[in-house]
Amino acid sequence: MQLLDVVADVFRHPPIPYEPAKHTLKAWAKYCLQNRGFKVVYADNADFAIETRDRETIHFNVSLGETPPANRIQGATAKANWILWNEATQSACVLPPMT
Repeated sequence: MQLLDVVADVFRHPPIPYEPAKHTLKAWAKYCLQNRGFKVVYADNADFAIETRDRETIHFNVSLGETPPANRIQGATAKANWILWNEATQSACVLPPMT
């Protein structure tokens, strides 16, 4: 199973529901990943990153909507994966980098 598939599964079955009144989308995404044993670390050109056992960092940006914001898929942030929250379906999806 690919790493992005595992991350996507975390958001298909999150440990807590996303509640905008209680926490930000970024904080919720980080909590969900940490709760499942991922090591979440700081990232310069993304909202956060997860570190694998091989010390590789996988960068993530988070956003509301069905597609990443156009102004954030260029430059350094273009190499990051995306966690998108769809308010209509009340679900999250994980997308690979847009490059």
